[in-house]
Amino acid sequence: MHKFDVVIIGAGSAGLSALREVRKRTDNFVIINDGPWGTTCARVGCMPSKLLIEAANAFQRRFSFDEFGITGANQLGLDDVKVMQRLRKLRDDFVASTVKTTDALGERAISGRVRILSPNRVVVNGEKFNTRKIIIATGSRPVIPSSWPELGKHLLTTDTLFELETLPKSVAVIGMGPVGLEMAQALSRLGVRVTGFGSRSFIGGISDSFINQTAVKLLTEEFPLYLGNRANVVVNSENNAITVRAGEVAVEVDSVLAALGRQPNIDDIGLDALGVSLDEKGLPSINPVTLQIEDLPVFLAGDANKRFPILHEAADDGHIAGLNATSDELICFKRRVPLAVVFTDPNIAMVGQSFSSLDHENILTGEVSFSNQGRARSAQLNRGALRVYAAANNGQLLGAEMCAPAGEHFAHLLALAISQSLSVWDLLRIPFYHPVLEEGLRTALRDLSSKLPEHGQSDLATCGSFNSEALD
Repeated sequence: MHKFDVVIIGAGSAGLSALREVRKRTDNFVIINDGPWGTTCARVGCMPSKLLIEAANAFQRRFSFDEFGITGANQLGLDDVKVMQRLRKLRDDFVASTVKTTDALGERAISGRVRILSPNRVVVNGEKFNTRKIIIATGSRPVIPSSWPELGKHLLTTDTLFELETLPKSVAVIGMGPVGLEMAQALSRLGVRVTGFGSRSFIGGISDSFINQTAVKLLTEEFPLYLGNRANVVVNSENNAITVRAGEVAVEVDSVLAALGRQPNIDDIGLDALGVSLDEKGLPSINPVTLQIEDLPVFLAGDANKRFPILHEAADDGHIAGLNATSDELICFKRRVPLAVVFTDPNIAMVGQSFSSLDHENILTGEVSFSNQGRARSAQLNRGALRVYAAANNGQLLGAEMCAPAGEHFAHLLALAISQSLSVWDLLRIPFYHPVLEEGLRTALRDLSSKLPEHGQSDLATCGSFNSEALD
């Protein structure tokens, strides 16, 4: 029986990243994938969702035309069939680019469902393989509560939403995490009657109550949003009408979009054969800096380990697992600064340490509202707020949360600053051109620095504001 150096289970983002590293060090490997090849991000995640969002935001822009002096907005219409056709066309291009990675592997790429027999043996399609190392990167799938009634084609997830030829008239989006928020706003802007439901009062991964209140206020201007109660789905047996109830609220809809998170594809792959204890979710304990399962020659990467279901984190996981599966000694990796972006309008973003995780007695906070920020007003983007957190003793930047225009870009700038252990004054020393949205971030930094001990007069970090919307 042939013995491989590495068996990679799963060809998503983490699996492909692991494959890249494994191929550099050995040709004696096999990658096995169950279901369609091509990553979750390209097929049903990041990319098609952004295509829907871009169409929605383009159509939404018509409401700003009058203010700009542009007439005729009421003559514009939407062809949802063409919206979805364009989405699938570009989505298929993105998927094809990921599939190319494994197309040329021949017999080293196998379609089938794997079962692990031991830490050094797997079986697929009735054929057993011995291996020195195993990388599990089986990804995840949408959570659908077993208590919900059978809804057939009226139950949507991101696995099925993008296959629709036309959009539903009304939809309840259940789950106000990143995916739920993005899809709820996009569908609402495309003319669907949307109602959002979230069991928690906080949305989109935000932990700062001020930013959460800002985001909730702005989103409820576009569609009803009911938070704090678990939603239940009921089907009327007489007319098959779908009703979603949460607390005292009851809404009748055509379809339900389940956005309740994702669960790892680890059921029935044989983790019990590894001889390690599993938690209540069926997951083994893994080392986050090596991704090794206890002391076994097995590594768990990407969405399958439920650490961070974000593409760059999955790619990092694959990189770590691929290197460690082909190295004689384990390598411990320092993980990146946490960064998460929700592509609502305004963007929601969290970077560095979350507000809820900080020692509030030893931090200072600076904030800015974009309602009167000059560049934001000129573009009719003057909605939202940003808060940045720093250590009270030395001004070192620790994190930020925001619901702000161009938040995706602010978050990257702050991630760079935090990764380099920069202080508030270090960021205030960089030039801020005028007029740009980044001046809003500078306002928040100045607010924070005003609460810290004074710096010397010769330090340009202390250069203050004009207190003028036109100049700041």
